[in-house]
Amino acid sequence: MQLVKVAAATLNQTPLDWDGNEGRIRRVISRARQEGVSVLCLPELCITGYGCEDAFLSPAVRATALSVLEALRPETSGLIVCLGLPLQHHKGVFNVCALLADGKLWGFVAKRALAGDGIHYEPRWFKPWPAGARTTTSVLGSEVPLGDVHFDCGGVRIGFEICEDAWVAERRGAELSLAGVDLILNPSASHFAFGKHAVRRRLVLEGSRAFGVTYLYANLLGNEAGRAIYDGDALIATDGTLLAEAPRFGFEESELTSAVIDVELSRARQGWRSGFSPSVTDEPGGVAVPFSFPKQAPTAPPPDLGRSAWESGGYVKEEEFARALALGLFDYLRKSHSRGFVVSLSGGADSSAVASACAFMVALAVKDLGLLGLQRVLSYVPGVSSASDAREVVRAVLTTVYQATKHSSDLTRSAARDVADALGSRHIELDVDVQVEGYVSMIEGALGRKLDWKTDDIALQNIQARARAPSVWLLANIGQALLLSTSNRSEAAVGYATMDGDTAGGLSPIAGIDKAYLRRWLVWLEKTGPLGVGPIPALSAVNIQAPTAELRPPSEHQTDEADLMPYDLLDAIERAAIRDKRGPLEVYELMSALFPQHAPAALVGWVERFFRLFTRNQWKRERYAPSFHVDDENLDPKTWCRFPILSGGFERELAQLRALVLGPGA
Repeated sequence: MQLVKVAAATLNQTPLDWDGNEGRIRRVISRARQEGVSVLCLPELCITGYGCEDAFLSPAVRATALSVLEALRPETSGLIVCLGLPLQHHKGVFNVCALLADGKLWGFVAKRALAGDGIHYEPRWFKPWPAGARTTTSVLGSEVPLGDVHFDCGGVRIGFEICEDAWVAERRGAELSLAGVDLILNPSASHFAFGKHAVRRRLVLEGSRAFGVTYLYANLLGNEAGRAIYDGDALIATDGTLLAEAPRFGFEESELTSAVIDVELSRARQGWRSGFSPSVTDEPGGVAVPFSFPKQAPTAPPPDLGRSAWESGGYVKEEEFARALALGLFDYLRKSHSRGFVVSLSGGADSSAVASACAFMVALAVKDLGLLGLQRVLSYVPGVSSASDAREVVRAVLTTVYQATKHSSDLTRSAARDVADALGSRHIELDVDVQVEGYVSMIEGALGRKLDWKTDDIALQNIQARARAPSVWLLANIGQALLLSTSNRSEAAVGYATMDGDTAGGLSPIAGIDKAYLRRWLVWLEKTGPLGVGPIPALSAVNIQAPTAELRPPSEHQTDEADLMPYDLLDAIERAAIRDKRGPLEVYELMSALFPQHAPAALVGWVERFFRLFTRNQWKRERYAPSFHVDDENLDPKTWCRFPILSGGFERELAQLRALVLGPGA
């Protein structure tokens, strides 16, 4: 029996925050030493931060990363630690993990499979390492191994799969298994998206079983660079059995997850399998690392494996969304040094969701850090340090503003007031009719005619939305706070938003989520809410309403779905057309099967409306404030969905659709 204590650590890093990143690494290494850990896996590119983007191409950035590596080297005395950074070799920049043991650098493993789809752009900055290639590189005055190498540390063999290396068909772990590796470390920067945690678990469990190893998976935590949110997954598994798991979406700067493993037992189990045929010669690429493992007493894993109680309930997606928004807002607030949030609270679904997320941010942070811990982090925000409870913190960090025109209803005014009161925000009510009428009168004078709803409908709607922006921007500027935009993904798809009006803001937290799901989530918030926080019954006044912009006269009975189409249909069309890249006719055929209650002529009109509005409004999506990436079905042109600003607009395809379904000449 050879018992070894291993650990995977999550870290909340920030790109190019050299002192902060180094300090967090130092503290988690120190904690690992105190807890008797021998092997510690840290997240991918933890020295620089994963989201450095084009800064990875800067020689100065890479030089600083090496200097941090050198500064951390002595901290690994008595430990085996992996640290991630960019490294240049022969004019190429590579994403590497350095293995340090007992205060010495022993080599670098370079990432082979680069993530280049969706939110990831690694091939822009890094070169993929050729499979099987091994060399040496000169670093800090020494020649050290680089490439497809593994390490024999005191008789325990350690190899690496770096994030995407584990997500491809030809996993690196298969080669490491044949080389007799005992531990596979996976330093990752795997962003949160709905359903992704289950995939990671399968990769880790199946990797440990198929390769006959103990598998350590360490991910980033929090809102690292502005858009992507990392849920912090840390997993340890042996032979297909999960030994330890970190709680997700934590507000602490790091989480250390450890387990005691029996190296000899996992070797024996792999050897028992009839399908296992080990290499009988010394595999190339092995680096001998002298290391003495301390004697370790056996321990039993905790029964809950660190998993949070909310993950065992029936509302995992709703809980994930609430906690991802809360953690994303918390990190964005403190890393941008903003002194709070301002939300234009209309009494509708979108703004109520954003304001609720701000309140959850406080509630969940207090649960994780305690009130004093939260006050230490946000001590620079006026009113936070003197707050006696979470509700007072909400009032200090969140200002909500209801801005009425003559078309606003008493229903939305009272709904906004009730929601603000339930959340505890500082609530302000403004009347912007004077501003609207001033602009209208000025333009009427310039044009020499009256503006009329029959001829100037869109212009008269838009000026109301735009007249609201200056006042909330002014409030945000006065308080040095961050103005939050409240647009959602369904609106972004068809441009159902007023640029410089309801899109105004420095951050758009829900722009990555569709309206149909958002409305269901608000009902859950009203009746259930996040575990440990509870529901917000005041949202009933929001949920009973049909979504409306309230920009036309009340006699028009304006609703979003009358302007556009049913939201569930809109979201289904968006997924088929944008996510699945189907043409108009294919989309129509699919919608006919999914929504048989609608007449063919209506479906043709809605499909045509979607394609026309989507293509015409790419310029709006290019100008949206940064949004959180919570769903791998995104329209953000900066991170997910590229589309030309100018295009032919599917005119030929739409004409063919009309002719086929409605007849020639339709």
